Order: sequence, then C-alpha cells, then structure tokens
Amino acid sequence: MKIYNNLSDFKKLDNAIVTIGTFDGVHFGHQKIIKQLVEKAKADKGKSVILTFFPHPRMIIDPENQDLKMINTINEKADILKGLGVDHLIITPFTRDFSNQLPEDYIKNTLVDNIGTKHIIIGYDHRFGKDRLGNLSDLKAAGLHYGFTVEEIMEQDIHDVAVSSTKIREALLAGDVGLANDYLGYPFSIFGKVIKGDKIGRTIGFPTANIFVEETYKLIPGDGIYAVTVEMESEVGGPKSGAETSNLQPLTFSLQPFRGMAYIGQRPTINGMTRNIEVNIFDFDQEIYGQDIKMNFLKFLRHDVKFTGLEALTVQLQKDKEATLAYFNG
Repeated sequence: MKIYNNLSDFKKLDNAIVTIGTFDGVHFGHQKIIKQLVEKAKADKGKSVILTFFPHPRMIIDPENQDLKMINTINEKADILKGLGVDHLIITPFTRDFSNQLPEDYIKNTLVDNIGTKHIIIGYDHRFGKDRLGNLSDLKAAGLHYGFTVEEIMEQDIHDVAVSSTKIREALLAGDVGLANDYLGYPFSIFGKVIKGDKIGRTIGFPTANIFVEETYKLIPGDGIYAVTVEMESEVGGPKSGAETSNLQPLTFSLQPFRGMAYIGQRPTINGMTRNIEVNIFDFDQEIYGQDIKMNFLKFLRHDVKFTGLEALTVQLQKDKEATLAYFNG
C-alpha cells in the first residue's frame, strides 16, 4: 500500500475507485465498506483509494473539546488498512481552509483533478465542503459532468458503523476490551515507547516496562489490570515489509508475542500523581528502554485498587498473574 501525507504527493490515476472517511477503529462496519472498495477496484481493473483526514475534522472544527479520543492513531489505522489490501491511502491534512472549500471546488480539485476518481463508494448522509453543504445528490450530479459514478452505502450500514464506533469507545473507557474487540474484529492495541520509571515493581518481583504514548488523542482504556500480549519492534523506524510510504513510517513488530499483564492507573498504593501505562512481561528480562512496543489488550481482570502497602499489593499481583496465565491457558 502506498501512503501519501498530502494530496499534492499523489499522482492522479486513470481509474481510481475511491471511498472517503475517518474510519476510526477500522472495525467490522468499516471493513465491510473497504472490502467492497477493494473488490470493485479489482473488478474494474482500477486501484482502490481511501481518502482520510488528519487531524480528525472535529479536532479542528471544535478545538476546545478535549474529550475526543481516537481508537487508532494514524499509524495504527494505516497499518490495518494495508492489511485489508488497499492500494493507496491519502492522509489529507484537515485545516479550516480545507473545510471552507465550496462543495463544487472540493469535487473538482480533490476528487477529479487530484485523484482521478472514476467510481466513489460513499454513505447516503456524506457531507462535505463549506458548512457541510455538499451531499450525495451533488456528487451524483457532478459525476454526470465529470464522468464518475457514485455507489451509495445504505442507511443501515452507515448506522452500524456509527453505533459500533460509539460502542467501542464506551467499552474501552469502561475497561471492557472483550466487547471492544468483538466490534473491532481484532485486539485493541496501544503502541508506545518504553521509558524509565521508578523501578518499584522490581523491588516486589514484578518489574514493569513503562509505556509512553506520544499521541495525546489516542484513547486509553479505563484504569485496571489487563491480560495482554506484547510485541517488540524488530526494525527501528523502518516501514513494514511491502509498505510503500512517503513520510509515514509504520513499524515492524515481532511475530511471536510475549504474554503479560498491563496496568493502567495512578498507582494509588504509592500515592502516584500521574496516570501510568505499565506492563509486566512474563518470562522476559531484556533491557528495552527506548524501544517501541505494541500491547494487545485481550481481557480485563480487575479495577484499580488502593492497597494498605506494597506487601498487600504484591499478594494481589501474584493473584493477577495467576488469573492472566489461567486466561491464556484456558
């Protein structure tokens, strides 16, 4: 899959089969649309193109709202879309100037002149252009003029996509990663860099890797203990095998994951002041400071609790480890 961080980097195609959206989560509903896109491109001997936006439009239109969190970072989203067989991913910087284009200018400049759209798969309620005045009827009318066809995604499919995205976010914030994963069709993950902590875990027999997530818009699950698998970066800063990129550089992670248990919370037992993301990786003793890792969340084990001291915490962590191993061995 070729990735472009700007429309200006994209070379116009002769037969582009296009869909447009933020696709946060790239869940089952999204995957249905993308499968439709890829199959149509193959049938028409064209190339599948996804036009997405970063930052998320709501972050620009409503910058005061700090509550909006994304299920995927842009890197994670690109990685998933590559696995679905998409040919081209255009990540358009979403700005106020971009949002203020007249609908007819957006169609001509973006879809026709820049991309070379011959067929577009789009939702019945898709809106675009200044004040979101452009709609499906405008696209169909423009298609007659510019020579592209429009395929409408039915209302029920759009409803499923919208409901699933909302439910995924709600489930993750509640710690229900099992339900979230059911909607996603794959394990929810966090990518981050291992940073130095205060090493208290080592003193009680449960050393942890502290994870720093650079993207502040990334949704972090609710506080608690989770059963996870951990993948280690195997090619620092390199693109994944077969990926062709402009600036975006997805990472390559090990195929054989480690088992472990993750902690999210403020560490109330030691009166912690910041929210931490930590993982105790089983049967692992390598030094990995500065390395990027991926954590796949599989099961919620328990909520965060303040214990009377480190001894009580250690007893509970042993029980958590036993519960985690029972999950993996069950």
